[in-house]
Parts: sequence; C-alpha cells; structure tokens
Amino acid sequence: MLAKGFRVLGHAVRDEPHMFVWSVLGSVLFSLLTIATAFVSGRVVGEIVVPAFSRGSVATGTLVLGGLSVLAVSLGKIVGIFGRRLGAGAMQFNLQAKYRRAVTRRYLRLPLAWHQRHATGTLLSNANADVESAWYPIAPFPFAVGTVVMLVAAVASLFVTDWAMALVGLAIFPALLLVNVAYSRRMSPRVARAQQLRADVSAVAHESFDGALVVKTMGREASETERFAAKAVELRDATIRVGRVRAMFDPVLDALPSIGTLAVLVVGSYRFRSGAVGVEEVVSVAFLFTVLAFPVRAIGWVLAELPRSVVGWERIRRVLDAEGDTVYGTTELTGTAPAALRFDGVDFAYTDEDGAGPAVLSGVTFEVPAGRTVALVGPTGSGKSTVAALAARLVDPAAGTVTLDGVDLRELSQDSLTGATALVAQVPFVFDDTIRGNITLDRAGVDDGQAWKALRLAQADGFVGHLSDGLDTTVGERGTSLSGGQRQRLTIARALAGSPRLLVLDDATSAVDPRVEAAILAALRRDDGDTQAASILVVAYRRATIALADEVVYLERGRVVARGTHGELLETAPGYADLVTAYEKAEEEREREHAFDGDRLDDGRESAPRLDEETQPA
Repeated sequence: MLAKGFRVLGHAVRDEPHMFVWSVLGSVLFSLLTIATAFVSGRVVGEIVVPAFSRGSVATGTLVLGGLSVLAVSLGKIVGIFGRRLGAGAMQFNLQAKYRRAVTRRYLRLPLAWHQRHATGTLLSNANADVESAWYPIAPFPFAVGTVVMLVAAVASLFVTDWAMALVGLAIFPALLLVNVAYSRRMSPRVARAQQLRADVSAVAHESFDGALVVKTMGREASETERFAAKAVELRDATIRVGRVRAMFDPVLDALPSIGTLAVLVVGSYRFRSGAVGVEEVVSVAFLFTVLAFPVRAIGWVLAELPRSVVGWERIRRVLDAEGDTVYGTTELTGTAPAALRFDGVDFAYTDEDGAGPAVLSGVTFEVPAGRTVALVGPTGSGKSTVAALAARLVDPAAGTVTLDGVDLRELSQDSLTGATALVAQVPFVFDDTIRGNITLDRAGVDDGQAWKALRLAQADGFVGHLSDGLDTTVGERGTSLSGGQRQRLTIARALAGSPRLLVLDDATSAVDPRVEAAILAALRRDDGDTQAASILVVAYRRATIALADEVVYLERGRVVARGTHGELLETAPGYADLVTAYEKAEEEREREHAFDGDRLDDGRESAPRLDEETQPA
C-alpha cells in the first residue's frame, strides 16, 4: 500500500511541479523558522526569564531584542504558512480539475458498447468521488515533505545538544512505521468497499430520478425509497467501519510525540542533575521534541489518507486505461448529394469485457441507394436498432463491412462521418437548453435560418412558432415542457440542421401522429419530387410509413429474410405480412381509443376541450 501510495503522489508531483515546489518552499520556511523558535525560546528563557527571577530585573535592550526576535520568527512563519497552504490548495484543486476532465474526455472516446457495460452511477462516481479521494492526501503532502527538513534539522540539533536525549526521541519513528503498517492493512479493504458503495448509491439514485415517471405512475415510491435506503445504510456502515479504524490510528499518532516528549524530559532531568546539561539545553531539547510532533503528525496525515487515495486512483485508472477506443480514419468524403449506404455480410454481437456474448446480427447484407428511402422492418429483438447503430458507427461490426459511398466507415475521419450521417434514436433526448441551442448545438454554419428550415422539414415549425419565446424558449431538463411528439420532431430537426447525406431514423416518429410522420418523410423530398435531400434508412412499423419507402428490408433473428417493395413482401414473405397486419390492427385500435377519448372530451362532461397540439403552448 505504501509503494502504491507513493507512486500516486509521484504522479501528482509530475503533474503539478510548480505548485508543489511553491508549497514545499513555504513548508521549508515554516519548518526552519519553527526550529529557530526552539533556540529563540531557549535564549529567551536562559537570558531573560531566568535572570528576571534571579535578579528581579532585565536590561531593556535585552528585553526588546528578545521581543523583536520572537516577532521576526513569527512573521516569517506566517509567510511560510501562507505559501504552503496556497500552493497545496492550488495543487490539489488543479489535479482534481485535470483528472475530472481526463475521465470525461475518456468517456467521450470510449465506444457505446463500453458504456453499456457500466452503470451511469459508477461513471459519475469515477469522475467525482474517486477523483477527490485520489488527491485527498495532496493537502498535507507538501507540508509533510517540507517538514522532513524540520525533522532532519531537529534531529541534528538534538544530537548537537545532547546525544542521550536524541536517542530516546528517535525511538518513536520505528513505532510510527509499525502503527502505519497495521493501519494500512486494516484500512485498505474497508476504503475500497466504501468507494464501491458510493458508486452503487449514485447508481440507484440516478436510476430512480431518471425513471421518476415510472416510479410515480406505478406507485413505486416506497419500494424505491427502501431500495435506496438499503444501499445508503450499507454505505453508512462501511463509512463507520472506516471511521473506526481511523479513530484508533489518530489517537496513537497524536500520542507518540507526547510519549517521546515525556521520555525526553525524564532523561533530561537525570542528565541535568548529573551536570551533563544545563537548564537551557533541557528547555531547547524539550521544545525541539515538541516541534517533532509537527512532522510526525504531517507524515501521519499523509499515510492515513494513502489507502483511500490508492483505491480512488485505481478506479480512475480503470477508466483511463480502458481499451476499445473508436479509432477514426483519415479519408474525407466530398460532395453534398445523398450518400449510398451498404451493409455487406455484417455480423455483430454485444459482448462483455471477456469478449463473450450472443450474436445479434449474422450475414446482414442490403443497400440504401443514394437518394432513396429504405424501411427496416422486423419483430422485436430482430436487430433493427443495432443496424441503425452500425449505420451511424456507434459500434463496429465483428465481421463484414458497412460502407458509405463505397468507403468503409472505419476509414472515414470523425468530421467526415459525423457531417455525412445523422441518427435520430428511439428515445428522443433533449438538452436543458433553448429550442435554438438544441437544434444548432453551436455547430458552425447552423444559424437561425437553418434552424427554421430544419423545423419546417420536421413539421415542428408550427408549435415552435406559437411558443411565446420561439427559438429562445427553454424546454427544461430532457424537454419536460414538450410532449413526446414534439420532442421527437425537435430531435429530427436537430439531425436535419446539419444537412446530413444519410439520415437514420430508428423508430424516431413513434410518438408522432401518422399524418405528421408521413408529412415529415414527404418533406424530405426536394421540390422536383424525384430526389431527396438525404438518403434515408428508417426503422418503421406503420403501414403508411413503410409504403413511402422505395424498398423494404425485413429482418428476423438478426438475418435479412426478404427484400423488396412493400407490395412484393406482402405477397412473398408470410412473416412480414403477419407482422405488418398485426402492427396495422394495433394502430387502428389506438386510433379508435383516441377517437373515443376525443368524443368524451367534446361532450364536455369529464374534462375541458382538448387544445390542438400545434397551437397549445408547451
């Protein structure tokens, strides 16, 4: 544990050398002046206090000199304390900020598959609690390093003054080492458990907050409270166990210098009686040994925090050393015309950290010709969303290739890939920002004109135009002030604002009225009606949407079972016909329920008339 802890501290020194040197210099100044205080005190006692008692008077010059000496040493110590604390604080906070940014940047570089294997609460804990724990010893560390000078100077002064009392004093250091070894062995597993439980508590809390709607509507408040309370109690108990070990260590640490001082006074009294030393030497040695309490305590503070620091550092390193970065190529796509997408013999499996996992796609081959719309249809679990993720290169295939205009997606540069493709996911995500901020995302060239154009294509300009602040309307966290359909249209507008050459819609219009959905897809065609602004791959289940596609790709159990037009597949693919018919019946049932609810609303017997979604303020 000591070796690991010192390696962590070594990283800190290499990362922040200037602040470390500044704080150590302040600590050294404080340490040297503290040693000087011992000799000044001894001179004051020997030349001012003792003569004052024996003669009843002291020369004015001697008294003034003694006072000025004490004042000068005190002022110098103030300067040292200021430099030490300022440098140590800046060093600690700089390290925390640096590694929070490093962890966050690493999260952004790691692929989606890695994130799916780790709970959000754990990731939050890595970037917050673990970073703080890793650099917690930095506050006392420069002081401990600086007090080594104090320690060396004090020990040398002890031997110069009287070797016998010095040997007695040095006996506390082996005792300190033994105490710390025992402490580290008991502390390390307890700190590791506490850090893991902090992540677990964060994960439970995040999940409950994220699923607040489900918790409320299903009446699960009590069970969620109990689930959180159980983890919180575990964390409390683990933290108490850490505190108990610390509570045993701290008193022993504080007692060692006191025991040493008592032993020095006992030996010093015998030495004084034998005439080997005078009262001035005994006072100086006693004060010097009292001074030794500073370095002993400072070193003890650092040693006490090392187990927590090592655990936090190891949890951070697991993120920073994680493998599987999304590596981009250097090929740049040119042109603005719709791009052709092709899957060729693609296999894919969601694997765990050991590389094991069931196959999701097998031998998938199909094409989205430039300027055409292809609908992806299949039962639940057939791999449609995985195909959408592969098309946007959120994941890479285990075998086969996915190409855009004939170029493997893995060979494209990041800017070229993200500029040419846009994915609208099943669950719309809206930032706690304005309508404008959600659409533009501060992208170069995406101004208000582009935003309104994208809103018109997404059939969202109507409700945005009726909002009191228009594009400046703040939509709240996850777009809570908007309806589900409005959020979906806003995310479609965000994708379209970047003028992508390939648009991937992963069931992105499920909360939108079928007529609005049809209008969105129709609006993506240019004025001549023959060409589209982008090639479109749409995961669909509504017959009206599927019928708009130039081709339909039917998936079952991760394989392409049939391809062709909607009419062709109805005749040649029984599974497809059954699935679309089932979708259509379910859609008709929902429409009848909505119509029935609308009639009841129009009667006015149960509630006020419903406002139209397009004119209703969000």
